[in-house]
Amino acid sequence: MAASALWGCGFFFGKIALREMSVGHMVLYRFAFAVLAMLPLLVTHPPKFNRREWGVLLVASFLGVPVQFLLQFYGLSLTTVSHASLMVGMMPVILAVGAAVWAHERMDLVGWLALVGSTCGAALIALGHVSGGGSSLAGDLCVVASLAIALFWILANKHLMETHGPIQVTVYGQALGTAMLAVWVPLQYGMPPVMGISWRAWAALAASGVLCTATTTLLWNWGMTQVPASQAGVLLNMEPLMGSLLGVFVLGERLGPSAWAGGGLILASAVTLTTRSKTRVREQMPIT
Repeated sequence: MAASALWGCGFFFGKIALREMSVGHMVLYRFAFAVLAMLPLLVTHPPKFNRREWGVLLVASFLGVPVQFLLQFYGLSLTTVSHASLMVGMMPVILAVGAAVWAHERMDLVGWLALVGSTCGAALIALGHVSGGGSSLAGDLCVVASLAIALFWILANKHLMETHGPIQVTVYGQALGTAMLAVWVPLQYGMPPVMGISWRAWAALAASGVLCTATTTLLWNWGMTQVPASQAGVLLNMEPLMGSLLGVFVLGERLGPSAWAGGGLILASAVTLTTRSKTRVREQMPIT
């Protein structure tokens, strides 16, 4: 529960930092703080990947860090925290579709109904813009696209974790992704700013890296050994709930009636999928 709640704060902290820097610089600093926090694990858990596995990890890291997060937070820069967070509620349904397509897992009727409900909910959110609310269709769609990219990251990591520990896969995957960001971001966005950044932005960056990236991953992987996967899947749905509440009640964002209805539909679909459906989405959630 703690991991999911902290994940829900990621867009909130990101929005604070985006007020003072570009998307690329914000994402780079987030992962730099995360890797800094995980340095002890890099030392105590040496990699044992073969050549082919290193290739899989490189591709997964490229998709899961630079591509996914630059696209996702570019979407956040165009929309609101509450809209982006509610869109993330589609992730369990996207995972179920991935299981059906790549693992040849048949989706049952509940799974298909959850897919339809989640899609309708996303459409209601995307179309439920309030005048002066700061949300946009383009931003919402970028967040959804980043979730589709995250699916490939999750499936690749799941494959690696069949023979390697989750700490190794997570820590070295994020370190590789951060190294890619360190090369791409200065070329695309210029050198990251150091001077002129407020303490609030630095605190948000540190919190998003240490709490919303490093700590959440470790808490989630540990929690998966303590509770059934079905219960963990339900708790994952706290992420969009927490993010949307922070956006509305802390940042003062506004949600239109259709956005409220769409968010409720997405959350209901995700909870139904993770508790009632026989589709194997629950076993694929630990590394989202």
